Amino acid sequence: MLVPADMLAAQSKVLYQLNKYYGERVQVRKTQIAKTVREVCKVIQDVLREVEVQEPRFISSLTECNGRFEGLDVISPNEFEVVLYLNQMGVFNFVDDGSLPGCAVLKLSDGRKRSMSLWVEFITASGYLSARKIRSRFQTLVAQACDKCAYRDSVKMIADTSEVKLRIRERYVVQITPSFKCSGVWPRSAAHWPLPHIPWPHPNLVAEVKTEGFDLLSKECAAMQGKQSAMEGDAWVMSFTEVESRLLAGGCRRRCLSLLKTLRDRHLELPGNPVTGYHLKTLLLYECEKHPREIEWEESCLGDRMSGILMQLISCLQCRRCPHYFLPHLDLFKGKSPTALENAAKHVWRLTRELLTNSRALDKL
Repeated sequence: MLVPADMLAAQSKVLYQLNKYYGERVQVRKTQIAKTVREVCKVIQDVLREVEVQEPRFISSLTECNGRFEGLDVISPNEFEVVLYLNQMGVFNFVDDGSLPGCAVLKLSDGRKRSMSLWVEFITASGYLSARKIRSRFQTLVAQACDKCAYRDSVKMIADTSEVKLRIRERYVVQITPSFKCSGVWPRSAAHWPLPHIPWPHPNLVAEVKTEGFDLLSKECAAMQGKQSAMEGDAWVMSFTEVESRLLAGGCRRRCLSLLKTLRDRHLELPGNPVTGYHLKTLLLYECEKHPREIEWEESCLGDRMSGILMQLISCLQCRRCPHYFLPHLDLFKGKSPTALENAAKHVWRLTRELLTNSRALDKL
């Protein structure tokens, strides 16, 4: 296909600006986060060692592999989540009936005795493994570990929450979330994925990620707020972090996300936290469906893909709805105030307009 010369010139100018911004701003952010992660993980590993001494069922799964910490998710430059994988889910069945969007329960398999489970005292009378009970026990252990560990002067437990959250050196917040890995199963509420008429992702990759499965996390979920059923405390939150990372490999997808996250940290850190890195990642996945061919993710298309995601974000903020990529019944804006979303829409629109109309905008952003 022949492309007019002035269009190519404009495209290469945009790419030059984006690469310059990546080198000057994004890399600085990445380096700083990597340094923070090392600092934070040293403390968390020490706390988890103490927990393990008191209660060997909570074995630390936070390990470093090729410079990456397995099980650590960067929420923002000062906020992190560490997923602690628990053992022996085997005697439970995974039940996902859609009654709590984004959540599922673990029920003792028929014919299995409670005593066969490693987690016997956390099983409810109805045979469910309670996420809240496990978290409550874990919270007590972590609180004790904070008082005993080598870093006790710089780590504090955050009160007023049922989550296990630590404040480190008064600067960083780390949530430690007990979790089970669900391999070889795929949730019923995500059965529609991938959409049959879209050629992305490749069927081989789909088969791989579905076999690897997803995680069940013991944490509070926006979908459960206000639902006063007994079930809500027993329910586990479904997480697809690993699957999402696998899908975003290849082309300029990850570069695109890093650029968007950097712009978000610098310009969209707004009251009520309406726009998170996870919203951007979700919209990037939707953009991959809209542009399923690898040629559309070559570096020369980076500016167009970013504009597309920012336009999607404005639309979601105006409609006050951002569906989860795998679980579209789950609204990622649930619990956010309409005012915060409206304000964010205006900010994102200003930022997008600046990027689209001023070829030197990134020098100032």
